Parts: sequence; C-alpha cells; structure tokens
Amino acid sequence: MDLDQTTNEPKMEKDYSESVKALQPEVEQLLASGQLRAALDKLHGLEKKTRAAADLWSTSQLLESMVDACGAASEWVMLEQEVAAMSKKHGQLKQAIAKMVQRAMTYVDKTPDEQSRIELIDALRTVTEGKIHVEVERARLTRMRVAVYEAHGQITEACDTLQEIQVETYGSMDRREKTDFILEQMRLCLAKRDYIRLAIISHKINPKYFQRDDTEDLKLRFYELMIQYDLHEGNYLEVSRHYNQIYTTKSISEDAEKWPGVLQNILLYLVL
Repeated sequence: MDLDQTTNEPKMEKDYSESVKALQPEVEQLLASGQLRAALDKLHGLEKKTRAAADLWSTSQLLESMVDACGAASEWVMLEQEVAAMSKKHGQLKQAIAKMVQRAMTYVDKTPDEQSRIELIDALRTVTEGKIHVEVERARLTRMRVAVYEAHGQITEACDTLQEIQVETYGSMDRREKTDFILEQMRLCLAKRDYIRLAIISHKINPKYFQRDDTEDLKLRFYELMIQYDLHEGNYLEVSRHYNQIYTTKSISEDAEKWPGVLQNILLYLVL
C-alpha cells in the first residue's frame, strides 16, 4: 500500500465518510436504549472496512465514537479495553490512534473517583508507550499520574515516574511545554533531595530562551530552583548571579515591592 506523503499514512483506497455519517443515527438510537455492546459492534464492523481502506477521517471518527459511547455510559473499564484493543488492530492508522487517545483523555476528569481516574490514566499510558505519534499525549498523561502520586505524598514515585519522559527529544511538543515539563522534573528532584539529578536536568534548559518576553514565569521558576540548588551546594556566587537574573526580569524590576528584596539578596550572597 502506497504512502500519502502529506500524512505519512497509507493512501486511502476508498472513502467511507458517507457510511460513517449514515451509521451515526443508528448508533445513537442503540445507545439511547442502553444497548452499548450492540452500538460498539456496529462501529467495529465499519471500522474494520475503513481501516482496511486507509480512510483516516472515517477511522478516526469511528474510534472517537467508541470512546464517547463508553464514556457517556460511564463504562470506564470498557473504555480502557476498547482503546487498548483498537490500538493493536492490524494496520491501524497512527493518526487515528492519536485522535482516539486524545478523545479518551477528555474523560479522565469525568471519572467518578480517584481509582477510576488512575486506572484510565494507566491504561492510556500503556497504549501510548513507545509510540512516537502519541509521545506528547504520553507526557501529559504521565504528569496526570505524577500529580496523583504527589497528592498522596509519594514524592519518590512522582519524581522517578516523571524522569521516564525525555521531552527534550520530542519534536512534536512546543518549546514552552517542554520547558515547563523539565522545570517540573527539577522541582520534584528538589523535593526528593536528588541534587545530582537536578543539576543534570537543569542543563537541558538553555537560559537564552528566557530572553523572550513570554517566558518570564518560566524564567523565574528556573532561577528560583537554581537558587535552592546552589544554596545547598554552598555556591553563593552562583546564588547571587541567579538573583541578578531575577532582578533583571521585567515583572520584578518594575515592581517596587519586589526588586529591593532581590537586590539585597544579590549583594548579600555576593559578599558571602
């Protein structure tokens, strides 16, 4: 099967979009009468054809409909099973998997309790593992999982889990989100008191990026973390330099309540 150069997917052999549109009312009627399994069977039957024909739009629509059907019925285990099964189908289109995962992620916050939330996150993390086309989704799901660990005081688990994700290699994630992710890795290393790893991770951020006007919040977070690191290491000259970077930040230098204290710290650590 030839590749479509615009999507890097197999070229579509047949357009099933009208069949998908025609099926939707029938599926909705089955769902309205509580026949979830029958509705899924209908979707599966057509999806097999759209996948074989490499019809990306139709396949994506059907996979999203499967997710919505399970989510609307609050059948969380079935939702997890559907996503896992459909992602493993022979010849499954990568972009269709991405659409399905993205739709499933919208249901994480709709789960009725923490256990259901954790199980859905973990199921989606399993589906996205090792797949470049859903690497950003996996990173975001991992942050969700880490938030649960941290809420339970499981700092080591939170830190170690977040370290699994190497966002600096992700070509599909924008730079701001990458930087924010790395800052979270640094923060958790600090919370874990893993200063060696914190220092290693800090080198993944190029301070020149903070010259952009829309990065002030990230810049402040970075240098506040570096201050904590260098205080621990006794590198007081570096601490002074970090405070100087904070001092030259517009939101600080133009705030009469903030800049005097920062300036005082520059001088204090300069003479230590």
